Amino acid sequence: MTRTLRGVVVSLAVALSLAACGGGGGDGDPLSGDTGGGGGVTVGSANFVESSLLAEIYAQALEAKNIKVTRKFDIGAREVYYDQVVKGGLSVVPEYNGALLATSVDKNSKATTPDQINAELKAKLPQSVEILNSAQAEDKDSITVTKATSQKHNLTSLDQLKNVAGQMTLAAGSEFKTRQQGAVGLESVYGVKFKKFQSVDAGAQSTVVKLLKDGDIQAANLYTTDPSIAAEGFVVLQDPKNLFASQNVTPLIYKSAVNATGREALNAISAKLTTQDLLDMMKRVSIDKADQETVAKDWLKKAGLVS
Repeated sequence: MTRTLRGVVVSLAVALSLAACGGGGGDGDPLSGDTGGGGGVTVGSANFVESSLLAEIYAQALEAKNIKVTRKFDIGAREVYYDQVVKGGLSVVPEYNGALLATSVDKNSKATTPDQINAELKAKLPQSVEILNSAQAEDKDSITVTKATSQKHNLTSLDQLKNVAGQMTLAAGSEFKTRQQGAVGLESVYGVKFKKFQSVDAGAQSTVVKLLKDGDIQAANLYTTDPSIAAEGFVVLQDPKNLFASQNVTPLIYKSAVNATGREALNAISAKLTTQDLLDMMKRVSIDKADQETVAKDWLKKAGLVS
């Protein structure tokens, strides 16, 4: 689920403020020296609920290891925050390996499995950054329709969408329109071209859900861990040609900013985090309206990663 800017002005302002603290050392660089220990790390997130929840989990796990953490959540889409990790303005960001590869590292990559994707990321990422271990937990992009739409058009798979998409409006984050793992790939891989593309904020999944439920749109790009899918009885269309590659939760770090203790803490999260955990936590945050700091702390305790 390729993930969008809340607003050009806000995102540029954040990018500029982060750039001011970026770089790999030098006078006044808050990320220089023994960062990840005494100097601290900056944990960032994209501007959607799951990303900030994962970032909070990372932050609390690092703090439990006596690492000073600065939080910079809800920054924007990958087009904004990725460059800040590369430059050192952010030390740690929760990523989705397939989306990271396809949107920011190699747009022509054909990798689809976690092993293939991670091998390419390790070979092709800029030298200043690296990925740590991927979790089993996965949150993929999907094209989702209501049960009524599925039944009306006999739709269960993306390869059945070609003949009816011309009558439908698709809602998604603005970046989805230009990504291979998005509208571009839907047309080139499946021959699917929607009548209309309705751009929405990536942090406003509840808006997309309401539009879909009310019939104002006929298809939506929803993340597969969105609890509304099950709650509303929506149908996620199957992806037999693997347009949407594996998207396992994976820490992306600025190498010099995270020491061995920090890396171990982040890898320990990946070793425990499952897709069901994401579903359960997203339900608590999105539907039950629980505080994300509490949800993060509860999961870390349950996983035995904090006391």
